[in-house]
Order: sequence, then C-alpha cells, then structure tokens
Amino acid sequence: MARGNGRTINVKLPTAKVITALQQALAKLELDYTSQDEAEAKYQKAAEKWRKEISKWAITNFAKAENLRTNYRQWQNTLNVDFDIATEEGNFPIEPLRDFESMHVNTYKDMKEEIANAIRILQLTDEETVSTSTYNSIARYL
Repeated sequence: MARGNGRTINVKLPTAKVITALQQALAKLELDYTSQDEAEAKYQKAAEKWRKEISKWAITNFAKAENLRTNYRQWQNTLNVDFDIATEEGNFPIEPLRDFESMHVNTYKDMKEEIANAIRILQLTDEETVSTSTYNSIARYL
C-alpha cells in the first residue's frame, strides 16, 4: 500500500521482461559469487600494501605525535603504543575499501534457488503480465 493516501499501486508488468530481468539477476549473482574470492585476494593485497605504507608514514611522522599512550599486556608480553598525529586528510595513505559484498555459500544457494524457481514458474504461466503482488515477492532480486 502506498504511504499517506491509502491507495494501493496496481501495475501489470510484461512477463517476458520480468523473466529477462530475473535471468540477468541470476547471472549477476553467479558472477558476483564466483568472483568474490578473487576480489577478496585483490583487497587483501591492497590492504597489506596500505598497512606497510601507513606504518612507514607513521614512523616518518612520529616526531609530530601527540597524546602518546602505552599499554603493556603481560599475558602476551607485548607493549601496545598508540598515538595521534595531527594532519590534513590526503596527507597520508588512504585505506582501501571493499568494493564488493562477501556472500556466504548458504545465502548464495538460497538466493539462486529462489530466483531459479521464480523463473521456472513465470516460464510456465500463460499470463502475459505479472501482477504487482507477484512482482513484490521477487523485486528484491531485480
């Protein structure tokens, strides 16, 4: 139901277009899932490079450090040193961002099965259009 005015939206969509859109969504889902290991390896490589760059930058700029804090962890025999360096954004290496979404195998299988089932059901129908309620149940994949 549309918010505010109390009316429902009733739209008929061509079944062929919905099937095509679902097939494209399924292909994209499969591509995203199969390429996520490669994307994760690429991200980890970039993150490791960034860790080296930011460490080198921090050591170079340690003379500017403020608010020096230490914490000795006796159970691990380690000394944690934490400090702040006042600087402008862009003056230090920027941390890489993940530009992909990791998907658990069960999530992938469930989504793939739901999309494939929707495609099969829509291919079996004689209706030329898909109702709004049917579209709403598959809209999250489009």
